[in-house]
Amino acid sequence: MGNKQTIFTDEQLDAYQENPFRSRIVESFSEDGMGNLSFNEFVDMFSVLSETAPRELKAIYAFKIYDYNVDNYLCKEDLEKTLNKLTKEELTPEEVELVCEKTIEEADLDGDNKLSYADFENMITRAPDFLSTFHIRI
Repeated sequence: MGNKQTIFTDEQLDAYQENPFRSRIVESFSEDGMGNLSFNEFVDMFSVLSETAPRELKAIYAFKIYDYNVDNYLCKEDLEKTLNKLTKEELTPEEVELVCEKTIEEADLDGDNKLSYADFENMITRAPDFLSTFHIRI
């Protein structure tokens, strides 16, 4: 048995600590939804967030992370919270509302004014940088 250690650089630790979704990431991988991870859930989290994980698996967990009210849809409120975290709340409420409305307008395939997983998956297939940005480097 090897005794391999992983050493994190200061930049890697800062990047994780500054990740606006760190709480949502852990909550999304925990069975209890509260962020309490078993060892297996912890390993699963790093597996999904690795650079080599399949796009489909990353999409499932990205959707879970952005689904704040856990109703299996991304509604306007979910998108607003996501956008505010991504922009560090630098947009005005009007700008956030406009971006969220346009996102739903463009991505909502069935016209129910919210994004299903199928809507979300279709949307990220048009985002070429999704795979390269949805990971944690170790």
